[in-house]
Amino acid sequence: MNFKKTYACLLLLFFEIISTTAKGLSVSAKAACLLISDSGEILFAKNEHEHLPMASTTKIMTSLLTLENLEACGNKEVEITDEMVRVEGTSMGLMPKDILNLDGLVKGMLLCSGNDAATASAIAIGGNIETFIKMMNEKAEQIGMHNTTFVTPSGLDKDNHHSTAYDMALLGAYAMENKDFTSISSKKSDKVEFINPPKCVSYRNHNKLLRLYDGCIGVKTGFTKAAGRCLVSCAQRNNVKLIAVTLNDPNDWEDHKNMLDYGFSNTVNVSFNDRNLKINIPVQGGTLSEISACGISSFSRSFKRGDENKVKRVIEAKDYCDAPVEKGQIVGRVAYYLNGKEIGKNEILSEDSVEKIEKEKNFFQKIINFIRKNLIFN
Repeated sequence: MNFKKTYACLLLLFFEIISTTAKGLSVSAKAACLLISDSGEILFAKNEHEHLPMASTTKIMTSLLTLENLEACGNKEVEITDEMVRVEGTSMGLMPKDILNLDGLVKGMLLCSGNDAATASAIAIGGNIETFIKMMNEKAEQIGMHNTTFVTPSGLDKDNHHSTAYDMALLGAYAMENKDFTSISSKKSDKVEFINPPKCVSYRNHNKLLRLYDGCIGVKTGFTKAAGRCLVSCAQRNNVKLIAVTLNDPNDWEDHKNMLDYGFSNTVNVSFNDRNLKINIPVQGGTLSEISACGISSFSRSFKRGDENKVKRVIEAKDYCDAPVEKGQIVGRVAYYLNGKEIGKNEILSEDSVEKIEKEKNFFQKIINFIRKNLIFN
């Protein structure tokens, strides 16, 4: 046996393994996507645009629309009908003639993945399932989910009910901007108050990642035979918020932990503060020749590590202002660009008020003004 040759091969194999591990990430999922929530930048992807069933992660959209309707029309009471509970799969245990509020149905969807809750919400809001499905697809287009078609409110398998890992990441990021949605999906358990019969039922969240991963704040699990295990998760650390999605993944808990670890180790959050900015801007036709202006705001943004150094700051203020100028009036902004794309801005406001100087009227202007004030034309 040639020990030198064998040793060399083993050493080469060892470095190949180390190199592959260092290069990035691998997941068991058929499709996956990891993105920065505030910017939408993709950090990792695998078959992210492939059309696949997404099971009960569908309920992210159903819950979001329910909460938006609740905000617009109030937390109305819903009386459960036979049609609402005539659905297979996971359930929050609704029975015909039960009465509860819309927010209770959202908890039933996001915590225990109740298909009955999803159907009840769809009918209560849309009047019928078909109308609600139309609302779901319209909202998907608004969000930018151009490769998604919703056919059921619950996520049960049906022809042409599909999405992509990327689209579901967009939906997850959008939904987590809703404070009520985040509040519910981040709870390990919660209680639902029933109006009829009067009772309080506690539900445990199926999303084990809330218990398994430090910083996890949502969002939703899913499973059917056709879709396999599906998971959309959200985690936040050091002001960086990440969205991870896997579709058809037999090892989703571990894959999400690894994806999120990878994301946090490769991102940074930066604050852009212009509250100390002071500039002077000339004024034309006013009682002052110039005004003082200042920046009053700040914003933060998350980046793939290293990109924060590529951001360009541009002060975009007026060359001059025409009087009158009010204190607090917007007179410019500080814009920030990455690769030519604006990523945020802070407004510049006037610190001074300037009155307009009225010019002395000539003889003919005085006559016209006198006529206007003293004569009435029919």
